[in-house]
Amino acid sequence: MAEPVLDIRGVSKSFGALRATDDVTLTLVPGEIHALIGPNGAGKSTLIALICGGLRPDAGSIHFRGQEISGLSVAQRARLGLGRSFQISSLIPEYSARRNVMLAVQARLGHPYRFFRNVQRDAGLTGPAMEYLARVGLERRAHILASELSHGERRRLEIATALALEPAAFLFDEPMAGMGAEGARELIGFLDELRREAPILLVEHDMDAVFALADRISVLANGRIIASGSVHDIRNDPEVRRAYLGEEGA
Repeated sequence: MAEPVLDIRGVSKSFGALRATDDVTLTLVPGEIHALIGPNGAGKSTLIALICGGLRPDAGSIHFRGQEISGLSVAQRARLGLGRSFQISSLIPEYSARRNVMLAVQARLGHPYRFFRNVQRDAGLTGPAMEYLARVGLERRAHILASELSHGERRRLEIATALALEPAAFLFDEPMAGMGAEGARELIGFLDELRREAPILLVEHDMDAVFALADRISVLANGRIIASGSVHDIRNDPEVRRAYLGEEGA
């Protein structure tokens, strides 16, 4: 297997007596989609926060592109190339779709946010922003406020802002949430192509999407990884079927 882009080793995090993540180890390698699944309360949100910098682990290590990042901020990790799309939108609702993506381009280029000058005519920002919007099919909605976009369009705009960071890895947190059947099919096709650009750690409840996309699946339950393997392995693991798929006597 190729050298991991993201390498999480023995990571644990407690909140008082609650062990939210317990000795979690997983990797993300180039070209793959690695899905992380588990029931509500399994520790997925805590693990995401540990990877992205919202929390720091009590034990273990997190390496990204060969660098230990456990002590880095969210912004520092993003600058290293960790692109995240949030379950709860991080878009600025009163900004247009284009302006939201332009801010991500600014962040990647290391420019301070220039709120006090007219950036709308800055070709170094508008050109790339329009390219990323086109990739997710929103070029004709560029001037629409984020608050006025449909749910599916906002999800695509989230992905466009992640693309604008030109990351070395993507972390997508419930990208299918609230999507209709047609929108989910379109997003599955897009993510399937996107893995060629950078590997994806996919946190998702939609098992049809997970089984369609994942090269590997890790199952989190009670803060621990209880299984990790191919779609076939996970479908046929009795412990997974009891803990997550809700099957008795498996």
